[in-house]
Amino acid sequence: MSKPVIGFIGLGLMGGNMAENLQNKGYELIVMDLDQKAVDKCVDRGAKAATSGKALAEASDIVMLCLTTSNIVEKVIYGDEGVLAGIKKDSVVVDFGTSIPASTRKIGADLAQKGAGMIDAPLGRTPAHAKEGKLNIMAAGDLATFEKVKPVLQEQGENVFHLGELGAGHTTKLINNFMGMTTVCAMSQAFAVADKAGVDRQQLFDIMSTGPSSSPFMQFCKNYAVDNVSDLGFSIANANKDLGYFLQMVDDLGTQSKIAEGSSANLQAAFDAGLGDGNVPEIYDYFRDLKK
Repeated sequence: MSKPVIGFIGLGLMGGNMAENLQNKGYELIVMDLDQKAVDKCVDRGAKAATSGKALAEASDIVMLCLTTSNIVEKVIYGDEGVLAGIKKDSVVVDFGTSIPASTRKIGADLAQKGAGMIDAPLGRTPAHAKEGKLNIMAAGDLATFEKVKPVLQEQGENVFHLGELGAGHTTKLINNFMGMTTVCAMSQAFAVADKAGVDRQQLFDIMSTGPSSSPFMQFCKNYAVDNVSDLGFSIANANKDLGYFLQMVDDLGTQSKIAEGSSANLQAAFDAGLGDGNVPEIYDYFRDLKK
């Protein structure tokens, strides 16, 4: 059976490595990105470049998006020359980014009107895993649509989960990131308060890591706060965006999260202080210098 033609929009650090992995496994790609150098890399490996989302969708069996925000996803889908304008019947759009679930469901409904399907499939792990095809993929959507794209997802992910109806993947990712980023904020401030109080940060880690607080996130925070090694690979700017999406989702559900509001306020303050490009554990610097 011939492999589906894949249109790939968004060739950043994660998306570019995902595209390379697919090309290495023999898939024909049509690519699009604002970064011409990223496009050229794919073209040099045999991909075709598209000039619009419409043209890309017209030539693709599966359209994959690896974009940074829900707003950008909607622009790519709904623009005058967007994906929706060119989408083919029986094709599938896969959104690998972290998006607002309500937006995802709206896009899915509009694609369905054209006879196309949608899967939201946010990612876990790193760009290195993307290049190796060993991501964690939290996919959701109509089961028949999922089964249609599952073989390709399994080329990209070591662990591919189907989580239910469209939007469940983005919901799960936002909950996961709420937990993770709140943990990093709390642990980073714990190290900063220890420093202000004259408690040795390495000793604090040694004590806390022997108890139930121990976690990979604690190790990442310790790596920066104690050893000055920033190795989590997820920026304060991205964490700030995701906490904002989590709060919007919570509001859409008719409830609230004071914990997320606190984490979001700290991430926003660190972002405003010019730390947005740093990895999340670097929020330690914000807490270390924080005054009344």
